[in-house]
Amino acid sequence: MIRNVVFDIGWVFVHLDHQPFLNFLLAHGADAPDLASVLARIALDDHECGRMDGRGLLERCAALAPRPMDLDAAHASWVSMFELQPQMVELAHRLSERYRVYLLSNIGDLHWSHLSREYQLHRIGHGALPSFVAGVMKPHEGIYVEAERRFSLTPAETVFIDDRAENIAAARSRGWHGIVHDGYDTTVGALRELGVAC
Repeated sequence: MIRNVVFDIGWVFVHLDHQPFLNFLLAHGADAPDLASVLARIALDDHECGRMDGRGLLERCAALAPRPMDLDAAHASWVSMFELQPQMVELAHRLSERYRVYLLSNIGDLHWSHLSREYQLHRIGHGALPSFVAGVMKPHEGIYVEAERRFSLTPAETVFIDDRAENIAAARSRGWHGIVHDGYDTTVGALRELGVAC
C-alpha cells in the first residue's frame, strides 16, 4: 500500500526555458552555444549540492562574459525560466489530503527561493528535501537515504515521480516504487495502477 508520494520539481511542477538565460549571457559577450556547456563551466553541481551559494553561482556566470554583468540582472535572468504546471500542483495538493507528500529535487538555493516565493511550492505536502540542503544530488543513493531518514519513509510504501529515468531507477534500487513523469494523464494513470486515489 502506498502511503508516501514523493515528487521531483523540474519538468514535473514547472517546465523550464533556458534560452532567455543563454541570450542574456550572449548579450554580454559570453561563449554560450548551449545549456550543457554553460552549466559545465559554471559547475552547477557545486551549487545544487550546496557547496556554492547563489552569489557564487552568479559570479561564475559573470566570469563567462567579457562585458561587465550586473549580478542583480543575472539573478533575474537565472530565475525567470519557469512555467508553472497547475494540474500537477493541484494533484499534489489533492494527494496530500490522503497521503504523505514530499518534494525531492536537484535544485540550488536561488531557484528554490524563487519557486517558494513566486509559486509557494514549499507549501506543497509535508516536507521538502532540496539537493542543496541534502548535500548530494539524484541519482546518488545518498539523497534517497536522507529522504528516508528525514521523512521516515518506508521504501515499499513510497512512490517517486520524476522526469528522469535514471532517478527513478535509483529510487527503485532502494525499494521505492517509481513513475517516470511525461505528463499529467500518464502519471495519474500510473498512480491509480498502484492503488493511489487521485
